Amino acid sequence: MNILSVKQLSKNYGKIKALQDVSFEVPKGTVYGILGPNGSGKTTLLGIVMNVLNQTSGSFNLFEEDPSELHRKKIGTLLETPNFYHYLSAEQNLKINAAIKNRGADDIDRVIDLVGLSHRKKSAFSTYSLGMKQRLAIANALLGNPDVLVLDEPTNGLDPVGIAEIRELIKHLASKGITIIMASHMLDEVEKVCTHVAILKYGKLIVNGSVDEILKNEDIVEVAAIDLEQLKNVLTNMPGCTQVQIKENVVHLNFPSGTANLEDVNRFCFERGVVLSKLQSKKLSLESKFLELTN
Repeated sequence: MNILSVKQLSKNYGKIKALQDVSFEVPKGTVYGILGPNGSGKTTLLGIVMNVLNQTSGSFNLFEEDPSELHRKKIGTLLETPNFYHYLSAEQNLKINAAIKNRGADDIDRVIDLVGLSHRKKSAFSTYSLGMKQRLAIANALLGNPDVLVLDEPTNGLDPVGIAEIRELIKHLASKGITIIMASHMLDEVEKVCTHVAILKYGKLIVNGSVDEILKNEDIVEVAAIDLEQLKNVLTNMPGCTQVQIKENVVHLNFPSGTANLEDVNRFCFERGVVLSKLQSKKLSLESKFLELTN
């Protein structure tokens, strides 16, 4: 079952195209990252899905049906930090928000425990660290026991400790069977937390699928010879090689992580009459992979 299906979704602000024909599906039980630099359309996309904005064209389904308020009641959202009262406790703030939402009044102790704040539920919000404040905001989104959690940049502005706390919380919530859709501009965050990802740039979908496939590490082997075109043609048939291309006067060979063998490459070329003048290996980092995709 797909929790969310986006079909050719577009959003224009005058001449500015915030989203351009974006399509992807979020399977149930996944942690789905919407990844892209600032201004790529992530927040606009979530705003449309949560009925904060209207799309210019295209459509989307929730729970494989036309979206309705009934569907959105199954979704907890954190699109911006709630306006908590600084002088009130976590418990008191959640009681107010439960009354405003008209749901979750009997759910407060459960969500406070779920985000690991039971020991501080009587403390004033003003005494909380940034990470604790963000965990309370997620607790607020969890009121009413939603099936799905939508988070926009959940670790934005946090220190390393706060970031680690939110990451562990997201993984914990996912282990409880909650489907999580989160927007982020941080590659590291998506790689460590998400099972699936859609990468946006300037409102366009670049690629989407499982994180393991899209953001996988690769081995790169750089080789050179007198005739680069001949070398490229020879290496195109090398077993195990996923990509061959000429870059900056060398031929780049891509292999799945941990499978590149320089001796095999050298032998393969030599047996076909090509003598290498350069043979060097390196890792393609996740950052390089991300830049390669978005550029």
